[in-house]
Amino acid sequence: MSALLRLALRAVARAGRFDVREDYQRVRALQRRLASLPTARYRTPTWDTFSDAPDGHRVPVRVFAPTERRREDLLLFFHGGGWVTGDIESYTPACATMADLTGCHVVSVDYRLAPEHPFPAGLEDCYGVARGLLEDPGRAGLTDPDRIVLVGDSAGGNLAAAVSLLLRESGHRVPSRQILLYPVTHYDHDPATSPFESVRRLGDRYRLTSTEVQDYLDLYVPYPALRRSRLVAPLMAEDLTGQPDTLVLSAGLDLLCDEGEAYGRALAAAGNRVRVHRLEEALHGVITLPRFARPLKEAYEVIDEFLEQGP
Repeated sequence: MSALLRLALRAVARAGRFDVREDYQRVRALQRRLASLPTARYRTPTWDTFSDAPDGHRVPVRVFAPTERRREDLLLFFHGGGWVTGDIESYTPACATMADLTGCHVVSVDYRLAPEHPFPAGLEDCYGVARGLLEDPGRAGLTDPDRIVLVGDSAGGNLAAAVSLLLRESGHRVPSRQILLYPVTHYDHDPATSPFESVRRLGDRYRLTSTEVQDYLDLYVPYPALRRSRLVAPLMAEDLTGQPDTLVLSAGLDLLCDEGEAYGRALAAAGNRVRVHRLEEALHGVITLPRFARPLKEAYEVIDEFLEQGP
């Protein structure tokens, strides 16, 4: 990448920065306004989904059908947004694109957000939906639970990894595959103390900053002692055996790059099948780019290869 292009990317990223603690509600509203909703491309399912929280409340989901269905797989998607922003509305364009480019049905989960609902509320919602579909795939029109693939970007990648860990620990069926897109896997994003070079090198340069990640974590997990939990920071898990076949896609210009790749290596060291692929010239948030964007095209080429291998 040329120096001029890097400078332009940095300028665009800085222009869009905000104070997570003060502005998260305005960001939510802006995301919804910017989401261009495709017509007749999604539906509310006839089957119910439930959280694993004590009250077992209903978790909204939205089902996206591809223009041309090429696979029987169902992609169960957990959106990003730092556990604080993002929702089923703002991720509708990205999910419609995901359905079209993979040829799969995509089920987007509208889990509860912090700070109104801090950890573990969002995780309980994602876990409850995943467990319910894996135990009874017929609800989604599937006969084979191995056709259910967990997918998440950023904080959603964190939730997907945590759900897989929790399913195995609880003795429930684990998904056959998971796709983690530039996931959060560690608790420390302070350039002065982080173990990762990408945090020190990119923490204040591009779209996502160290300060923003730390603010998101503060809102998601108000109690600092819990942030080292494997269900908040999957890289801290002592036992990573029995996890799904995993694709980790990292972004080369993202401060989360190194920790996502480190999680992939840790999964592989525990005996799991893992592919790690770095999108060298990509910023954080690749999955929300327009279809013509080169990093998005590269991302889906890799995802397509991974899905082609089957369960």
